[in-house]
Amino acid sequence: MHDDPRTELRRALQRNPGDGFAWILLAEHELDRGDAVAGEAASRRALALRPGHPEALARLGRAQWMLGRTTDAVDSLRAAAANAPEHPGIAVWLGHVLEDVGEAEAAADAYARAHALAPQEPQIAAYLLAWRRKLCDWRDLDALAAQVRAAVNDGTASVEPFAFLSEDASAAEQLRCARLRAGTIARQIRPMPPSPQRAEGRLRVGFLSNGFGAHPTGLLTAALFEQLRELDAFDVHLFALNADDGSPIRMRLQSAAHRLHDVSQQPHARVAQRIRDAGIDVLFDLRGWGGGGTPEVLAMRPARVQVNWLAYPGTSGAPWIDFVLADGFVLPEGIERDFSERVVRLPRCFQPSDTTRAIPPPPSRAECGLPDDGVVFCCFNNSYKLNPRSMARAFAILRAVPGSVLWLLSGPGNADACLRAAARLNGVDAQRLVFMPKQPHAAYMARLQHADLFLDTEPYNAHTTASDALWAGCPVLTRPGATFAARVAGSLNHHLGLPAMNVDTDEAFVARAVMLARDPTALQALRAELALRRHDSGLFDMAGFARDFTDAVQRMARSPTA
Repeated sequence: MHDDPRTELRRALQRNPGDGFAWILLAEHELDRGDAVAGEAASRRALALRPGHPEALARLGRAQWMLGRTTDAVDSLRAAAANAPEHPGIAVWLGHVLEDVGEAEAAADAYARAHALAPQEPQIAAYLLAWRRKLCDWRDLDALAAQVRAAVNDGTASVEPFAFLSEDASAAEQLRCARLRAGTIARQIRPMPPSPQRAEGRLRVGFLSNGFGAHPTGLLTAALFEQLRELDAFDVHLFALNADDGSPIRMRLQSAAHRLHDVSQQPHARVAQRIRDAGIDVLFDLRGWGGGGTPEVLAMRPARVQVNWLAYPGTSGAPWIDFVLADGFVLPEGIERDFSERVVRLPRCFQPSDTTRAIPPPPSRAECGLPDDGVVFCCFNNSYKLNPRSMARAFAILRAVPGSVLWLLSGPGNADACLRAAARLNGVDAQRLVFMPKQPHAAYMARLQHADLFLDTEPYNAHTTASDALWAGCPVLTRPGATFAARVAGSLNHHLGLPAMNVDTDEAFVARAVMLARDPTALQALRAELALRRHDSGLFDMAGFARDFTDAVQRMARSPTA
């Protein structure tokens, strides 16, 4: 059992309500438990007693950030940093909030400041490393990565597992990273009483995510949930950590589920209780260690069976997660030993897709910033996946295919300028990189029709973006790696029936892309084969996926308690 430190703090504050430091500690504990309202109230009590205290201002800023009041959060954390310029932790929190408000370079400065103040602290190094990857600012990348990996392997720091997926680490190292993070949470959380196994009857299956809306998770799952409703084998409950964004996807999810529970901005314990009260038999975590997730809720064990699926492409390392849902390609037996969960494999690719979406006619190439002719390579992965090795392959391809361009998603801050500078250093005219600003999903899919070939990244593959490209008729070239995150695009190609688009070396990657670009007949034949496979391979058969998924759920529900 875990004693709740808030109880003793509240008793102490009843005896001495003028103890400003105790209010700061209480605010910290309230925020750790996801109660931003209580955290804000305690922070304000502390500030009333100790005006301008940086620790109180920092907690207030963190509470405002959790409540979605990001402008207020920036103001509070900037004031805290000004009042404590030598405090690395406050600089880190300021960096987090500046990320959210789009002040990308200011966030980088905040993380760099924190690292300069505490250069031996691997958690801070990890934040700086992750943000520099997002900005395609590759200064000191190898040194920072080595520091973070050493800390994981030594067990000396609990860094964020999601960011660690971008490192050239093994599946065993990813497991160590996840276990360290899970251990930190386990020491803070009091589990609920065991969930009783319900009597025979209709299963209730829950899904917890902050992506139930116009978000990759919502886009991937909407058609599957609609098919599950048609199949009607169990009740589907969606627990939305994000508020209603008014999007068509949110409305589809609401209609497909037996019930959508809005649990946004609620304390962890209240979210867990909502899940328990709904009588959920099997609970899917659709966020895992990704940003905006609530592993604390899962750690409380609101459901008897809990599953890692879809959004976090790796092991949770968490004792409260019983299964991971995967497929035989993305999680082969060779890396199964490096997963803390029991593995359940679908007979098709583990990733569903929205097969109901129509693709609008494309705008002109000129409207997209593309030249009138020439091969269009693309990679619409997030900027943190565009590491030096993956971009070196792309630059080699551009050098070998005159007149071609590489179409990328515009990144935060000065990321585009950094990539153009890298192109010049690699002997490529910087203007051959074309950047697409973020688009509404339909507009993005329309533009994808101009792309001839998608060039994947490693060690973190295209996931949703690979599925999008294939649905739009653009082949995906990938080099499957040795971890789950490095095998998702390969799984899509494998189950699509295009194994030749999975290569095993960087040299083969470059050679295959160059061959296709120089041979329009071969490229057209590949695109025609993709169009055929899209309809007959089963990759995009969501009715079949729903049947396979239902079978997997029933097997997990019948399993002994983990």
